[in-house]
Amino acid sequence: MNIPVRPRRLRQSEAVRNLIQETRTHPSQFIYPLFISEQKSLRKIHPQLSSALTLSMDEALKEAKEAHQLGIKGILLFGVSDKRDSRGSEALRKDSALVRTISEIREACPGLLVATDIALDPYTDHGHDGLFENGKILNDASIEVLSEMSVLHAKAGAQILAPSDMMDGRIGAIRRTLDQSGHEDSLLLSYTAKYASSMYGPFREVLSSEVVGDKKTYQMDPANRREALRELTLDLNEGADMVMVKPASWYLDIISDFKKHSNVPVVAYHVSGECAMIEVGAKAGLFNRERAIQENIISMRRAGADIIVTYFAKELARASI
Repeated sequence: MNIPVRPRRLRQSEAVRNLIQETRTHPSQFIYPLFISEQKSLRKIHPQLSSALTLSMDEALKEAKEAHQLGIKGILLFGVSDKRDSRGSEALRKDSALVRTISEIREACPGLLVATDIALDPYTDHGHDGLFENGKILNDASIEVLSEMSVLHAKAGAQILAPSDMMDGRIGAIRRTLDQSGHEDSLLLSYTAKYASSMYGPFREVLSSEVVGDKKTYQMDPANRREALRELTLDLNEGADMVMVKPASWYLDIISDFKKHSNVPVVAYHVSGECAMIEVGAKAGLFNRERAIQENIISMRRAGADIIVTYFAKELARASI
């Protein structure tokens, strides 16, 4: 006698489905990005992505406290500057709003991990992540500036430095510089596979950043998968403590590859364009917004992401309480 196989028995009620759910999310798995402005008393909500906030230092402190109370364990800070030049000089200003915000948040929320973006695009008039001359990115000269920027943020209290520039060799150089300056405990979260994606549009609008040319000579070709494993090997050998795939939704195969081929935490960046697509689709009545967000995030966790950087972090944290 053949016994009928009925997988649907394990789907018959919400209680059963919750009991056997294979993939779960928790607020402690999210990192919440915030943009820090030099202006005072500013809380700017961006219409194309309402969960992306540009904040003055005082408002950023409030936002960080709220995120921490919701169980979120990390925030990722980006600088926003109106003063830009070819060398991104504002990135190294010791009394910038970003540097002061790092210190304020560390003092007010000692249990919250502060990560900072290490790249020059918020501060350059050409919009590139490194130094740019005569139509070419200056790899090694850029690394020197990024290393100095990393030490500046570490001194201010940032526990995690997140180089997003994709310069060759920058993880090893930053690691050596941090160690030599007494910051050997600082964590390096490398943007290991950062693709030259169409999904960064809202982010660049938040920064008011226009790029001269494009970033295809240093960000990865979306068509390439094996190349990401090469980048992974290099970053691990140079001392990366965590590795990131960016964007996330359209690169789940890369997240899965990183999970299989590394023994460090894998981070997925749920970028601005991915989030904005959900917002636009939900507003058009194409699907339920909350369910779409949750399904999107679960797909990243299912692919192997240990940590997710997302503008929906607070919303997801509230939903899980």
